[in-house]
Amino acid sequence: MSTLGSYLLVGAVAAVTTFCVTPLVGMLARRLGWVYLPNDRTVHDTALPDIGGLAMYIGFVVAFMAAWLAGSLDVLFERNSEPWGVLIAATIIFVVGLIDDVRDISAPAKVFGAVLAGVVLVYFGVEMFAFRIPFYEGAIFLDESLSPLITVLWLVGMSQAINLIDGLDGLAAGIVGIGAVAFFLYSERLATLDLLDTANVGPLLAVVAAGICFGFLPHNFNPARIIMGDGGALLLGLLMAVSTSVVGGRVEVGEESVGTTYFFLAPLAIPLLILGVPIFDTLFAIVRRATSGQGLASADKGHLHHRLMEMGHGHRRSVVILWTWTALLSAFVLYPTLTDQNPTYLPFGIAVIGIVLYTVLHPSVRARRRENGTPPNGLDRADVEQTVEHEQLQLDVSDENFRTQLLSEERDH
Repeated sequence: MSTLGSYLLVGAVAAVTTFCVTPLVGMLARRLGWVYLPNDRTVHDTALPDIGGLAMYIGFVVAFMAAWLAGSLDVLFERNSEPWGVLIAATIIFVVGLIDDVRDISAPAKVFGAVLAGVVLVYFGVEMFAFRIPFYEGAIFLDESLSPLITVLWLVGMSQAINLIDGLDGLAAGIVGIGAVAFFLYSERLATLDLLDTANVGPLLAVVAAGICFGFLPHNFNPARIIMGDGGALLLGLLMAVSTSVVGGRVEVGEESVGTTYFFLAPLAIPLLILGVPIFDTLFAIVRRATSGQGLASADKGHLHHRLMEMGHGHRRSVVILWTWTALLSAFVLYPTLTDQNPTYLPFGIAVIGIVLYTVLHPSVRARRRENGTPPNGLDRADVEQTVEHEQLQLDVSDENFRTQLLSEERDH
């Protein structure tokens, strides 16, 4: 079997295993009382099993073992120990997330777990060596003391980004699934051009991440029967962080590629675009909480998906809109890499305008505006409500004065 065929088989194993195991995990969670109860920060009105990450982890391990047994992928396991480092680190970060799902742990404890997983990765040699800036000739090679730090920070940031975006049914699984497929195709293109080492573990992790996401999604899309919890979100964050760092930080782009379509002279820019939705949402959350005086780890309802729902989009439509943004960004990245042509901006620009207009002008959004009322003369809603209350008070006072005057006249007669 070809290498590509083996990758696709491993992805299918991950998807089928996760799909089949998820209902069993849901039954176990309900029996043990490991459910996520509704509160003012959630969009669910019923208790849901929140250890779906266990099914995703099982799917990951089974797919990992399938890759190990697949003869055409022997080069991944024989030439280095990185895959085993990934397995150990994934277990660590998943266990930390699972404990948080079951018992709740502090945000610093979760960050410590991610850092510990990152240290394990570095110990097994999983780290980025260089990065490139778009249209800058040459690479910036990381110092031996700086490379481990950047790798760990990338892991912590990516795991938290996926965790934060997991706010609606199917949102995180769909976004990571789309992004993982896009990054796998990008990695395979690099391998075809002999720009990526055949022993690079990045493509394997990307296809496994895609598999477990698409296997979990049928159970997680609205109305969800189970949620992935921190265990699943942190696991996906680690898989995508490692995949993007070992591919983007090791691409062998030579001088002959300078000036070509490789946007692409900066492979680390690729995941920033493919995973642009969760990354932007995380950066926006950090700025929002810092400016409002909130702790960076405090939860709120200011995320992109919450804002879409406040506009009037339903649960499913909000998710699909963010999926569409991820798919569009992924297509923008993949088009030039797969066709060796500079990106044609017109169709992508039209698509962006179309999505924006759909998001802003959808009938449900207009209905929500009518429901909330349209403030006149540029006044905000609070000003209008205050004015109405003041006028009502004046009417009440006038009415009371009128009744008093009538009573006085009756007494005079």
